[in-house]
Amino acid sequence: MPKTAATPPLAADPSRWKALVFIALAQLMVVLDATIVNIALPSAQTDLGISDGNRQWVITAYALAFGGLLLFGGRIADKWGRRNAFIVGLIGFALASALGGAANGEAMMLGARALQGAFGALLAPAALSLLAVMFTDAKERAKAFGIYGAIAGGGGAVGLILGGVLTEYLNWRWTFFVNIPFAIIAAVGAWMVIRESAGSRNRAPLDIPGVVLSTLGLVSLVYGFTRAESAGWSDAVTVGMFIASAALLSAFVFVESKVKSPLLPLRVLLERNRGGVYLSLGLAVISMFGLFLFLTYYLQVVKGYSPVMTGFAFLPMIAGMITGSTQIGARLMTRVAPRLLMGPGFLLAATGMLLLTQLEVGSSYPALILPAQLLLGLGMGTAFMPAMSLATHGVNPADAGVASAMVNTSQQVGGAIGTALLNTIAASATTAYLTDHAAEAAAGGAAGKLIQAQAMVEGYSSAIWWAVGILVASSAIALTLINTGRPGAGGPVASGSGAEDAEIKIPVIAH
Repeated sequence: MPKTAATPPLAADPSRWKALVFIALAQLMVVLDATIVNIALPSAQTDLGISDGNRQWVITAYALAFGGLLLFGGRIADKWGRRNAFIVGLIGFALASALGGAANGEAMMLGARALQGAFGALLAPAALSLLAVMFTDAKERAKAFGIYGAIAGGGGAVGLILGGVLTEYLNWRWTFFVNIPFAIIAAVGAWMVIRESAGSRNRAPLDIPGVVLSTLGLVSLVYGFTRAESAGWSDAVTVGMFIASAALLSAFVFVESKVKSPLLPLRVLLERNRGGVYLSLGLAVISMFGLFLFLTYYLQVVKGYSPVMTGFAFLPMIAGMITGSTQIGARLMTRVAPRLLMGPGFLLAATGMLLLTQLEVGSSYPALILPAQLLLGLGMGTAFMPAMSLATHGVNPADAGVASAMVNTSQQVGGAIGTALLNTIAASATTAYLTDHAAEAAAGGAAGKLIQAQAMVEGYSSAIWWAVGILVASSAIALTLINTGRPGAGGPVASGSGAEDAEIKIPVIAH
């Protein structure tokens, strides 16, 4: 007989849609911050006297703290309570943003960015896991994750627009100060409307060796890829970071398989649907981060767009992501299996990326870049929504925070890899083109500038071909590994989760 006892508490929370507003606002703030500072960096560097060699640390300090502490943040959310972690993360992020906006030198700026990353690592998994435990009805869950997926996918491009407007018309400091009202509104709203059952917390003692090994391992990995972009792949420190990361993360997996209360229970990683999400999403983000970088430079350096114009040029991608998440993904998620959204979604995005391999110095924005962005946005939006929802597929509620942290970890590591890997490929192709056309480049004048521009575009095109292949691989992984049916359809249950989780799968994923 079906279990009906679980129904009343699942349907009893009348505040879930109000809570979604504040959770989405917090997620937007975190995603915005990943790109908004990029536009402001040149102005901030000049004002604060940051050297060219150290300017990358404004980005890297955030990425290292955020990527390295995500698993720790996810487990803290499980232990403290997701609502508490969410509010503390918001307050801390606001204070760190105020510190960054008021920075009077390099040290203060870098410290503020590291603090932003640390509190973001607490906030991001708490936000996603709150959605996982609050929205249990299949149709409502699809709508909620559609909104969340659109924000997660399109927020980076919105950051480019907002960063351009604030930097051009106000001051670079406002790219930090703008976070404060976002955080205050979200924290007050969460305090008022979010109610969380204490029974869903994980009361197990904290796995300190796991915290140390995972944090150091992820920091080494992110720093290795970040350093590779500037120092090269054969640099001794770069190679050392990768070796250290492999050793630390291998030790982490071994420890997690032995301790009684692991930081990251291996069942969270090894269940094929969640594993498929983490892997395919991480690969897809490699392509997305690389494209943001190339298109930004192409539009500003080659086409001569202002920062504001560049930001607005990304609007078709945002529109595509929102449409894909809310109108395609959310509407079809309760009707078809998730892999049938994620696989074709990544392929559609690959088609848009394929168009951009035809990029030339004189390419038309309406004829080439606009349709490519629309296809890319539609595909990624369609795929992101079920991916975010499946992040907590079949997971015990006590592990929801750390399962959610794995999504953010895969995206953060994917972003670091994408920026370094694709930028290195582009730089190599540009250098090769300039070597082949050395005589024309040395001529100077208009002809020399044209060769320089053509070399840049040649580099972007070469790297985008790799991005196409990566998106095709994401599609293949999603179609192969993800085998759960549509929510509520009684598809294959999560493998490797153990009998203990079986009792919880129905209320957590669908009712």
